[in-house]
Amino acid sequence: MDVDAGRGAALGGSLPVDFPLARRLRTLLSWPPADGDPVTTMVRTHRAVHSGADAAALRRAYAIAESMHRGQFRKSGEPYITHPLAVAQICAELGMDTTTLVAALLHDTVEDTRYTLDALDGDFGSEVALLVDGVTKFDKEFYGKAAEAETIRKMIIAAGKDVRVLIIKLADRLHNMRTLDARSPASRARIARATAEVLVPLCDRLGIQMLKRELDDAVLMHLEPEEFARIQAHVAAGQPARESYLTRVVREARVVLRRDRIDADVQARPRHVYSIWKDTVAAGQPTPVDLPRISIVVDGPDNECYAALGAIHGLWRPVPGRFKDYIASPKNNLYRSLHTTVCGPDDSSVEVLIRTRAMHRSAEYGVAADFRYPQPDAGSTPSAEQLDWLRRVLDWEQETADPTLFLQSLRCDLAESQVQVFAEGRQVVLPAGSTPVDLAYELGPHRGDHCLAAKINGRLAPLGSELGEGDVVEIFTEGDAHAELDLAVAPPGPRKEWLGFVKSPQAQLQINRWFAQHEEPGISIADKVRLGRAAVGLALRRHNRGLASDLPLRRLAEERGYPDVDTMLVAVFDRTLEPEAVVEQLIALVDHPE
Repeated sequence: MDVDAGRGAALGGSLPVDFPLARRLRTLLSWPPADGDPVTTMVRTHRAVHSGADAAALRRAYAIAESMHRGQFRKSGEPYITHPLAVAQICAELGMDTTTLVAALLHDTVEDTRYTLDALDGDFGSEVALLVDGVTKFDKEFYGKAAEAETIRKMIIAAGKDVRVLIIKLADRLHNMRTLDARSPASRARIARATAEVLVPLCDRLGIQMLKRELDDAVLMHLEPEEFARIQAHVAAGQPARESYLTRVVREARVVLRRDRIDADVQARPRHVYSIWKDTVAAGQPTPVDLPRISIVVDGPDNECYAALGAIHGLWRPVPGRFKDYIASPKNNLYRSLHTTVCGPDDSSVEVLIRTRAMHRSAEYGVAADFRYPQPDAGSTPSAEQLDWLRRVLDWEQETADPTLFLQSLRCDLAESQVQVFAEGRQVVLPAGSTPVDLAYELGPHRGDHCLAAKINGRLAPLGSELGEGDVVEIFTEGDAHAELDLAVAPPGPRKEWLGFVKSPQAQLQINRWFAQHEEPGISIADKVRLGRAAVGLALRRHNRGLASDLPLRRLAEERGYPDVDTMLVAVFDRTLEPEAVVEQLIALVDHPE
């Protein structure tokens, strides 16, 4: 659901009473658009990428969404339908497929209207139903403080089946951030912090820089409004001189590349506000610095990037220590490019990004690139390598019953700051600040539980030592024989003090599990739903009855004021609702429907 939305009635509601009358009237008079067809722009955007797209399906989805949301309004006073339409437009601009756009149009209907998931499944199929269900939140009234964490857990699990769930959620949050001014200052700060902690890192992991840039700027604008305004003013003041300088840089770069017969597109690459803030103000510099930057996109194989690099370094002197090869060693989201800084014309520093066209597409659209530029023989599914991190999250999600612990672990796993180390002949990516213990658990639960000592770059080091970028690490466990180590004197098993310095979710979870193995385990909402359903089934069998479908359960949940069947089944598990009482009412509903 739109975090910026006024709930209103599902049908026939009214505008918020605190919304100025004149503004309400202007909003109502301006909607729908004068041409009478609000989906035209979205359909055109979609068909510009996918020429054979089914526009009829999009119009049908819009018609249902508009009907279901009629009478609901956002905090800004706009009709609620403007939000799902905007989310679908963002997905269309990304180049997503028709199924994603249909789900985007309908993504709030199940949560906020009388339209059910079963009805949606019947109208549009199970694929759309999975996407909509994946972004539908748990009700805070019934789940309390666990609602946010359980909603994110549910979304991650659904994304394991179809990553488009996350893309719709990111588009949803982006539109909410664009319209956040309608919220109170406290709400704006809370939503911006939540966006920065989970959704921006998720966007980065998916590699969708097209969305991440705007999300970053929106978060900074609401959390650091004075700094945001200061940097904007600085950029505006220097823009004429910077544009003139970059025109010269681009022209000279094109000449040298053409001379070396390297076919490439050279463009100025303006930095966004958050990027300037992060690299200068947040790094302790008193004034923001908007370093000129260009991108070089070569037509050809990867080795053409190195040829272009040689040409640029032959033209302008490279700045020592400012070269990074993300082609040979991609980032954890598979971002690939060459980065260098040179002393350009007039001895001013210029940043240069060099990549192939395929790398550029991947850098801008991430996992969405597979939908925008589908390969004939590969379908539209992101590669397994792109989603390795998601599979790792799902692995430890199953071991984390506590939703709050899961959310904390996810935030840590998604941390933007990371280090790459080498162990046992392979590269391992860990959160910044990780230790040899974090590495040991990344190599395997047994290695972690029985870790006794470590060497960093050939020297013995305490297990709590912080690992640095490029460190080579050896982990020693029970049974390892080494002349320099007396491993027999240390007791086996993890130490509780490790919890004071480990950073990775894997290490935290495994250590906590070791010490909690004799305690009663927690239980997730999904397990409560399953066990609540089993309790109702047992009670039904005592009456020699059974359920052919969930329809009676849905009717009973509605009558008792629960938002859905799952919430009622959780109440059965928690014994706030007795299974026998549920069964008696179910039998009455079936036998005496009137």
